[in-house]
Amino acid sequence: MHNNFTTQPSLSTQNSSSLLTLTVAPAKVIRGSEVLQAAAAEIARLGSRPLIVAGESTLAISQQNLQPVLERQQLKTVQATYGADCCEASLKSLQKAAKEHTADVIIGFGGGKALDTAKLLAQQLELPVVTIPTSGATCAAWSALSNVYSEEGAFLYDVGLSRCPDLLILDYELIKTAPQRTLVAGIGDAIAKWYEASVSSGHLQDTLIIAAVQQARVLRDILLQKSTAALKEPGSEVWREVVDASVLLAGVVGGLGGAQCRTVAAHAVHNGLTHISGHGSIHGEKVAFGILVQLRLEEMLQGNQLAASSRQQLLKFYTEIGLPQKLSDLGLGNITLGELQTAAEIALVPNSDIHRLPFKVAPEQLMAAMVSTTAPIDSRDITNRVSPKGMSDEVL
Repeated sequence: MHNNFTTQPSLSTQNSSSLLTLTVAPAKVIRGSEVLQAAAAEIARLGSRPLIVAGESTLAISQQNLQPVLERQQLKTVQATYGADCCEASLKSLQKAAKEHTADVIIGFGGGKALDTAKLLAQQLELPVVTIPTSGATCAAWSALSNVYSEEGAFLYDVGLSRCPDLLILDYELIKTAPQRTLVAGIGDAIAKWYEASVSSGHLQDTLIIAAVQQARVLRDILLQKSTAALKEPGSEVWREVVDASVLLAGVVGGLGGAQCRTVAAHAVHNGLTHISGHGSIHGEKVAFGILVQLRLEEMLQGNQLAASSRQQLLKFYTEIGLPQKLSDLGLGNITLGELQTAAEIALVPNSDIHRLPFKVAPEQLMAAMVSTTAPIDSRDITNRVSPKGMSDEVL
């Protein structure tokens, strides 16, 4: 796939050399309830003509909550939507809008795709960027990374950015207005950091990578211990702790550890699934399913009983908070063998992050793992469940 923003065609611009120039954290983080008013002065220090990048569903929230605050600071604002995805067509359109407005700062307002679009747009235009998440669905507000998709929602490639955002504003009142499903997905995306970083980097001796892996362990423990209570009490102290974990601490792991600690098989499975599911499920839901697939691979191909136990623990946790456990939970209950193979092959392209696993994975092995995420812990050979007639209800 040709990549207009990098020098090499690649599904991933992340590589080990990024560890030499770490992009650890936003220059400034402001968090609290109803902090937009106070944060407006910080935005004004970055520019006077913001272009606000939002999604279709968050434009109205921006008009109600953000624009009046900026106008009181005498900032000249214009809003623009990224459309359905952070895609090349959207970026070209937004570049034009920014130039017509003579924007001097970009504000990303919304979910992960709005924030990814704003960050990448700002880099292309060499402008400062502010991220204002309106949900707890990802750590995109923190990270120096943008994912680029097709207009149909299929993952194409990611772009490692030269720096983290200049300003991150986390307003709990904004986050609280989002559907609870988004925070559940954010929990799934964030908890993946441990299962991926521990496999790819748990053996490394670099000081900051050790710190990143340990932060991923802390992140996992916070989410396992507090998520159920947090979801029952939106706006509570425990809820804020889980939001901080999903939006902020998850970003710390990738910031300290670099690309090596960000993604392995769980995110690779997500990338493959986007080519067959479109916009049917959200990022963290697919990543959460991908964790189960990764653990299943470790279980099947290495005989790893710790992975088997971890998978059973996660299945229980997923049941409690509502994360997907099998393909049908992602709206893919009627998947064909051909579609499953497509997803597996894309997840296994030569430069995929799945190859950070310490063992090789064949397409049929990945397909088998994808249809057996809820298999009993003593299950052995499940490859016979993959047949041209489709998958059994037991597995899906």
